[in-house]
Amino acid sequence: MTSSQDHNKVGSTPIVLSIDAMGGDLGPEAVVSGMSRSAKALPDIRFLVHGPEAKLSKLIERKKSLAGRCEIRDASGVVSMEDKPSHIMRHGQDTSMWAAIEAVRDKEATVAVSCGNTGALMALSMIRLRKLPGVNRPAIAILWPSRNPQGFNVMLDVGADVRADAQDLLQYALMGVSYARNGLDLERPRVGLLNVGTEEHKGKAELKEAHELIGRMADKAQFDFVGFVEGGDIPGEACDVIVTDGFTGNIALKTGEGTASLIGDRLKEAFAYSPLSRLASLLALTSLRRLKRKIDPRRVNGGVFLGLNGTVVKSHGSADETGVAAAIELAVQLAKSGFSERLAARLASITDIVTESDKTKKEDEESPK
Repeated sequence: MTSSQDHNKVGSTPIVLSIDAMGGDLGPEAVVSGMSRSAKALPDIRFLVHGPEAKLSKLIERKKSLAGRCEIRDASGVVSMEDKPSHIMRHGQDTSMWAAIEAVRDKEATVAVSCGNTGALMALSMIRLRKLPGVNRPAIAILWPSRNPQGFNVMLDVGADVRADAQDLLQYALMGVSYARNGLDLERPRVGLLNVGTEEHKGKAELKEAHELIGRMADKAQFDFVGFVEGGDIPGEACDVIVTDGFTGNIALKTGEGTASLIGDRLKEAFAYSPLSRLASLLALTSLRRLKRKIDPRRVNGGVFLGLNGTVVKSHGSADETGVAAAIELAVQLAKSGFSERLAARLASITDIVTESDKTKKEDEESPK
């Protein structure tokens, strides 16, 4: 374990990340390798690493890029993918996941990163970090590869909560706009509300109500509302932020990941079909590598928990070294932008606007004609 003096040598204001080293499908080896990969590219970061100290110290000592940049916090318990969130909230104090979130709560680290159980991670984050004032339901936001110039669209919610009423969808839109500004450097993001069609008469009652609320808030919150969008617009260029409930968003996410994997497998089969096709694959090798990078889910690995007093990045459970490094790099980007503080300030200001707007609307409805 390194000392605090070692930490101070890493730049004047190093970014501290809290890493849950356990819980991923590939074990702590993949997590430590991802940390090492990120450390080589980002010299101004250091890590609080949570898990069994005896095991983690051996893994970290093998990585030269992590020398003097890690502090191991011993945690014997591990949250498995099968554990129920309610059980972890009652009995998970000794787990690496709990410790990783606690470090953000205590301001020892800026962002927590975990590959573990999504339900347990969200439950612990809500209990230990607490929701921001005015937030009813936190959301998980992801970056989705798209045709837009920035290369990605923001989509939320993708699984924090299967329920969402019109007010929740409005909050998702506002949080998504803040994420797009800080994560994609978009000054005035375009927001779309996911529906079964683009016509205003389509969709459930809460979607129609959300359509009105989001549209009413666009100018005040400095974003453009494009209205309803369809599934085909998720990787498209119609908008920058796609708003939906966690049930629909999670299905879309898993479908997209499965489709990308299928395309990769089918391309391999096609180019291995005959000697001529194998020759063609060699001629097209550069283009194929470029395509693989663009559709590789590991490049955009990392869902961000929005609406909490602290930032948590959820890495895919099966993430390898590349995926973990991508999640860490996303965490660093958010930490550098002061994302958590900016999101809290924006939600506070918008909550006041919404409250005043609703009050004015109610007075207009109650006033005599």
